[in-house]
Amino acid sequence: MAIRQDDNRPSRRFGLINLLLIGFGVLLLVSNFLPNPATQVPRVPYSLFIDQVNSDNVKRAYITQDQIRYELSTVEEGAPSVLATTPIFDMDLPQRLEQHGVEFAAAPPKRPSFITTALSWVVPPLIFIVVLQFFARRSGMGGAQGALSFTKSKAKVYVPDEESRVTFADVAGVDEAKTELAEIVDFLKTPERYAAIGARIPKGVLLVGPPGTGKTLLSKAVAGEAGVPFFIISGSEFVELFVGAGAARVRDLFEEAKKKAPCIIFIDELDAIGKSRAGSMGVVGGNDEREQTLNQLLTEMDGFASKDKPVIVLAATNQPETLDAALLRPGRFDRQVLVDRPDLSGRKMILDIYAKKVKLEQAVDLDKIAQATSGFAGADLANLVNEAALLAARAYRTQVAQGDLNEAIERVVAGLEKKSRVLQDDEKKVVAFHEVGHAIVGHLMPGGSKVAKISIVPRGMSALGYTLQLPTEERFLNSKEDLEGQIATLLGGRSAEEIVFGEVTTGAANDLQRATDIAEQMVGTYGMSETLGPLAYDKQGGSRFLGGGNNPRRVVSDATAQAIDKEVRGLVDQAHNKALTILRHNRELLESISQKILEKEVIEGDDLKDLLASSTLPEGVAA
Repeated sequence: MAIRQDDNRPSRRFGLINLLLIGFGVLLLVSNFLPNPATQVPRVPYSLFIDQVNSDNVKRAYITQDQIRYELSTVEEGAPSVLATTPIFDMDLPQRLEQHGVEFAAAPPKRPSFITTALSWVVPPLIFIVVLQFFARRSGMGGAQGALSFTKSKAKVYVPDEESRVTFADVAGVDEAKTELAEIVDFLKTPERYAAIGARIPKGVLLVGPPGTGKTLLSKAVAGEAGVPFFIISGSEFVELFVGAGAARVRDLFEEAKKKAPCIIFIDELDAIGKSRAGSMGVVGGNDEREQTLNQLLTEMDGFASKDKPVIVLAATNQPETLDAALLRPGRFDRQVLVDRPDLSGRKMILDIYAKKVKLEQAVDLDKIAQATSGFAGADLANLVNEAALLAARAYRTQVAQGDLNEAIERVVAGLEKKSRVLQDDEKKVVAFHEVGHAIVGHLMPGGSKVAKISIVPRGMSALGYTLQLPTEERFLNSKEDLEGQIATLLGGRSAEEIVFGEVTTGAANDLQRATDIAEQMVGTYGMSETLGPLAYDKQGGSRFLGGGNNPRRVVSDATAQAIDKEVRGLVDQAHNKALTILRHNRELLESISQKILEKEVIEGDDLKDLLASSTLPEGVAA
C-alpha cells in the first residue's frame, strides 16, 4: 500500500510581511528604552549642590529617591540652568533648604507619552499574533508534525496499489475470521445490494485475540480486497498532555474519513482509549483526557453512518474484557471477531507463506515444523523462518536447511546458546542427571508430547540445560492424569538429584514454580479435587490473551484455605513420589544416558529415541 501525503506550502510573500512586522515591533520596543538626548540633565557632585544652596543660588529643587533636580537662580551665559545630583543620606537637607528659601517638593510622576502608551498596548499583541500565525501556517505545511498540530489526527492513510496490496491470500491460519470479514468487503464493494433489502451492516468490527495473531494484517487485507482507503492509527496516539486534544483528533479523523468514503478506519490497541469508565477508582464519571476521547469516539460512531459512502471502523485489542460497555453495544462495535492462535493446519499454511520469501532446500519438511510449534502465533512463525534464514546466512549457505529451522525453534523457545558460560565439572554432572531425569519421566508419562532433545549447553538468561518436548498431536483438553504427568515430569530433575547426589540444588526453582501453578489450577480452577469437589476457588483475573497473571483466591474460610493448601501439597507430593519411583526403577538407564550426554553435551533424534525406549514403568505406577 502507498502512503499519501499532502504538500501545502505557505506563501513566501506573506512570510516576508510577517518578518517585517516582527522587526518593526522589535525596533519600536528597543527605541522606547533608549535614552532621549533632549531630556538629559547634567549631573554634579552633591557637595557642589550644598555649596550652591549655602550661597543662595538655588531657586527650587525636586527631590526623588534616585536624584535631586534643581534650578539655579543666577546662571552664567552658556551654562545650564537645571542640574541634577545623586542624593545621599542627609537628614538636615530639608532644614537647610528651608533656611535658604529654596522651594522644594517631590518630583511629579513622569507621564509616558502617547506613543509610548500606544506601543506598550499594541506591539506585544501584534508580535504574539504574528508569531502564532507563523507557527500555525508552519503546522499546516508539516501536516501532523507541525508545532500546533496536536489537535490534528495522526492517522496514516494507505491507498491500496497493485504492488504492495495485501489481500486475504496473504493471511492464513484464521479462516473463520476471514469469512466474517468477507461480508464487510462485500458491503464496501456493493453497498446498494444491502441497502435495497433494508439490511444494516455493522458500523464497527472488533478484532480480539493474542498478540501476533494477525489482527492488523487482517484489517489491511480487508482494505486491499475492497480497494478502499485505509486509515490506521493507534489508540495511544489520541491521548495527549492537553485535555481535549484526543477528542479533537477523533473529530478530525472522522472528518477526513468522510471525505474519502467509502473507506476503513483501523484503531489498533483500542483499550488505550476505550477502557471502562467505571474502572478508575471504582466510580463512574470524571473529566480526564481519556474519558473525553472515549466520549467523542462514541458520538462519532453514532453519527457518521452513510448508506452511499460507508465508513467501517475496525479495531483491535488484546484486552476486550476491559472495554467500556458503551463501545460494545449494538450500533457501535456490535461484532467481535476472534483472531486466535492457529491450529496445526493453520501453522502449515502460515509457514508456506513465509517460506516463499526465503530459499529453502527441497528436503525441508514444513509439516514437522508446524507440528513442533504448537502455540505459536503468526508473528512467532514469521520470526522463526527469519531466524532460520539468519542462521543459514551466518553459516555461508545459500539455502535454509531443516536443521536451521529446528535450531530456530530452540532459539525462540529456550533462548540463545551461552557457550561462553563454562560450568564446573561437578555442576555439569548435576545438570546432566537433572535433565536426564526430566527426559525419562517425561517419556513414560501420558500426554501428546515426546522428548525430542536433551542438552546441557546453557541457553537464555538462566537455563543451564534443557529438555525439549515436542507435541505429537494437536490437543485442546488435558485430563487429570495428563496434568499429574506434567507435574511428575517437572519434578523429575529434582528427583534425579536426590537419588544420585542425596541433595538438591537451586536448579529446580523454575520447575517447582510451574509444578505448583499446575497443582493450584487443578484444585482451584478445574475442580479436580475429590475432597473439595467441583468448585472454582480462584478468580479468573487478568487478560485471557495476555497471560492473565496470578488468579487470586476467592474469599474463603480459613478451613477451606487450609484444605486447598493441603490438596495442592498432596498433588505435588504424589507426583514427586512417582518421579522418584520411576527413576529408582530405571537407575542404570539414568546413569548411562547421563554419561553419554556428559561426553556429547547434546542427544537428540533417533539416538535419544533408542535410549529412552528401554525405560519401563515400575509395577504399581500408572502411566
